[in-house]
Amino acid sequence: MTDEAIMEAVKNGKLEQAAVLFERYHLRLYNFLARLAMDKEVGEDLTQNVFLRMLKYRHTYKESMRFQSWIYQLARNVFSDHYQSMKRSMNSKTDVERLADFIPDEDSRAEEEREARLHQSLSLLSEEQRELLVLTRFQHMKYEEVAEILNTTVANIKVKVHRAMIKLKEHYFQLEAYD
Repeated sequence: MTDEAIMEAVKNGKLEQAAVLFERYHLRLYNFLARLAMDKEVGEDLTQNVFLRMLKYRHTYKESMRFQSWIYQLARNVFSDHYQSMKRSMNSKTDVERLADFIPDEDSRAEEEREARLHQSLSLLSEEQRELLVLTRFQHMKYEEVAEILNTTVANIKVKVHRAMIKLKEHYFQLEAYD
């Protein structure tokens, strides 16, 4: 069954079908939210909240909508609500320390340093730029899918991703120069 058909069943009261959608999407959503929040534990909590909202707001799902776009929009809203509720400024140094959890164990110290520099560079981007790069580069979503999630045009997404990549490169090479 397609995601859309399963969601229609959930919408019509077959809540046990939500488990199928959870199995298909929980890891992707966790990766998306953990990278945006730069915290694994927060990512876990937010992922659970997405699926709770999916059940709570199942009546808002429209049959003509792609489920993936709808669930990622819910995830964006959950993250936004979390971010707004925290009402704190993000300290780049603290964010970089938390990003160490995302760095894989590698034999090569140079590879670890490049990885850390990349994550630190990501943390220096604006929320919008980081979100776009997480969706397109880490979640491997097509520009069309991201445009649908963000309710904009593909051309707009392409321009914004291009600008975000330029900014990421600038940050990366500035950090490299300091090492």
